[in-house]
Amino acid sequence: MDFSLTDEQQLIVESTRRFVERELYPHEQEIENTGVLRDELRRELKAKAIAAGLYAANMPAELGGGGLDTLTWVLYEKELGRANYALHYTCVARPSNILLACVGEQRERYLLPCVRGEKMDCLALTEPGAGSDLRSIRTSAVPSGDSFVINGSKHFISHADYADFVIVFAATSTEASPRGPRARLTAFLVDKGHPGFAVREGYRNVSHRGYNNCILEFDNCRVPAAAILGELHQGLEVANSWLSATRLQVAATCLGRAERALDLAKSWAVQRVQFGQQIGKFQGVSFKLADMAMELRAAELMVMEAAWKHDQKIATDLDMAMAKLKATEMLAMVADQALQIHGGMGLMSDLPLERIWRDARIERIWEGTSEVQRHIISRALLRPLGG
Repeated sequence: MDFSLTDEQQLIVESTRRFVERELYPHEQEIENTGVLRDELRRELKAKAIAAGLYAANMPAELGGGGLDTLTWVLYEKELGRANYALHYTCVARPSNILLACVGEQRERYLLPCVRGEKMDCLALTEPGAGSDLRSIRTSAVPSGDSFVINGSKHFISHADYADFVIVFAATSTEASPRGPRARLTAFLVDKGHPGFAVREGYRNVSHRGYNNCILEFDNCRVPAAAILGELHQGLEVANSWLSATRLQVAATCLGRAERALDLAKSWAVQRVQFGQQIGKFQGVSFKLADMAMELRAAELMVMEAAWKHDQKIATDLDMAMAKLKATEMLAMVADQALQIHGGMGLMSDLPLERIWRDARIERIWEGTSEVQRHIISRALLRPLGG
């Protein structure tokens, strides 16, 4: 097996890391202190990302995007993941690939402006009573003439405060199942400011300061049938086509943060002297570093294999679940051990380690909890045997 990077991949890794270190790192402390990503800073960094060719790198080249294959995209995401989430996700945006389902006028109104950086999308799935169980969604879209009337609420909707429009999933019918009636979902494109649609401030979050979650409210929000993204009642299929990519994205960004935490821990183990020697010479520290490096390498190999399989059209839900599960749990372990090596200094906000440790917690929850990933994995193992 050849694990070497092509010249193009190496160039993308180096240019992305250079952008992260020069343009994003300097603003991390401001966001950690204020909890706010200033609009003028967001616009400034977005313009720089576009000029550097790093914007919309996940979208096809024929649409004006970077046209990266999955493996190269994961390498790019890993480098971006080293920085504060608000900075790298809202300033170097990657439009949801669910927008590739846009057709006709939708492409000109939503897809292409997102690729060019003129608009920003957000996805609205989660509700107070519907998280991992998407088919328990209660937000409804009822036919009314040639329109649909949407009612309901969503919460934990990331960056809805910056988004120009939302891709909202609503129940448009029900069908029988062994567990009783289950919702059939449809995705709709709804502009911010549309009558009957409001974006409210969300909950305070310990992870990813400056990258906000919001509450969305739909009160008799009437949208035309042309607002449907994909096919009527086929929203679950549209969502599933997106979930695998976002889980791989989460896994990749975890690799970048874990690598940064390990680098900090290695440097501290050499700089810090106790009892007359570098603390890295004590097995209590050196063995931690060895385990951190091993777990990071194992997670990286799993993520890269899943990306390679995706490019070969042979990736399965099992591959994506394993990559997401391993990378997120590895980050938690590496961040915690790096903090332990630093001792009390690791908890101080003077270093980025405290943020990395705090931010790591959400990764095992969003885009499918660790328990959901284990369910997917175990199901894939047992179903072929009749389990």
